[in-house]
Amino acid sequence: MGEKKVFDQIKYQNQYVREHYDRVIITMPKGKRDIVKNRASKLGKSVSQYINDLIDEDLKRDESDE
Repeated sequence: MGEKKVFDQIKYQNQYVREHYDRVIITMPKGKRDIVKNRASKLGKSVSQYINDLIDEDLKRDESDE
């Protein structure tokens, strides 16, 4: 009899992320990560979303300066 395929959620998520997102690694002084993490948490955001929002705001300011 044929084997029953099992849906692998983690494999699916990893594949989706590889296809739809770029990964950027940043370094910062010790202790700063916790500060950023706490600020993001206070705003109800993940660290990634917090950093992305800051970048988007900066890019919009830059566009309006041109």
